Amino acid sequence: MPNTRRAFLRQTGLASIAVITTKSLFAREADKPDSLIRGVQIGAITYSFRSLPGNPDQTLQYCVDSGISAIELMGDAVEDWAGKPANPVKFPPRVPGQPRPELTDEQKAQLKAYQQQVVSWRENVSMDAFKTLRKKYNEAGVTIYAFKPNALNPDNTDGEITYAMNAARALGARSVTVELPTDPAHSKRLGELGEKNKMFIGYHAHLQATDTAWDTALAQSPYNSINLDCGHYIAAGENNTPASLLALIEAKHDRITSMHIKDRKNKINGGRNMPWGEGDTPLKAILVWLRDKKYRIPATIELEYDIPAGSDAVKETRKCLEYARAALEAAPSKTWSGANPF
Repeated sequence: MPNTRRAFLRQTGLASIAVITTKSLFAREADKPDSLIRGVQIGAITYSFRSLPGNPDQTLQYCVDSGISAIELMGDAVEDWAGKPANPVKFPPRVPGQPRPELTDEQKAQLKAYQQQVVSWRENVSMDAFKTLRKKYNEAGVTIYAFKPNALNPDNTDGEITYAMNAARALGARSVTVELPTDPAHSKRLGELGEKNKMFIGYHAHLQATDTAWDTALAQSPYNSINLDCGHYIAAGENNTPASLLALIEAKHDRITSMHIKDRKNKINGGRNMPWGEGDTPLKAILVWLRDKKYRIPATIELEYDIPAGSDAVKETRKCLEYARAALEAAPSKTWSGANPF
């Protein structure tokens, strides 16, 4: 009887532990963010949280708190976290509209030596820290689909650019993102390195965006792609209209690795960044277009409008996500089932 009793207690105890553990697992899963809506991955860029303290752990928490399950991760804070040497030259806080103060000769020498330190660090650093960060994000329910390091510029070495692509791969990203070069020689160089390292380069444009702005880069390499900012495209005005934006997405969808979603007034109306639904960017049409066309292009929330008093970047990012959710979960239009609505 004692043995039987002990066996019973042991079995029921194990069963209780199993039930508790199962419940805990389900609770953790329920706590994870999920911004994949009707086949459309809504993400965010680190820049959206720029008004808040921004190390990678804090950024991850902002994603979780705002319900975002995918991110375009910017590089500076990630590199600091991974052990990049600290800059000995300390700049004062930037005052908008004011140039940086002139550096002394000593500071210039320090900065030059520091830049060489960074090159050496990038060309030799292990990918272990980036893999650890990917694991941390993935365990919290957040994937990293794009990486934007400050290491893809004309003055960066081939070794630094290769490092950036390797770091992106270690993070789980499909592409690195960078501003669209003004020099075609540089997009050719990046495309060749992208092909060598099997990593897409997504080029981001501001008010220079037109339907043909990316054509040279796209022709140079199959690894050159578009990081399309829909708000900037509309704000540029001229021939850029809601209808032409959707036509561009349709024509280039297989070369768009990610896009930025924001609401801006068009050029005639001043071009201001606005809360979602108050500008001229056809946000709902873009999202429904992605859904109905089954284009697997991450739609990145880039929070640029002024945050209202009493709110913060996390709350506003969640508002943008809920706007997208409402648009994507709405029934298809009775008068439009895949055709251009404009």
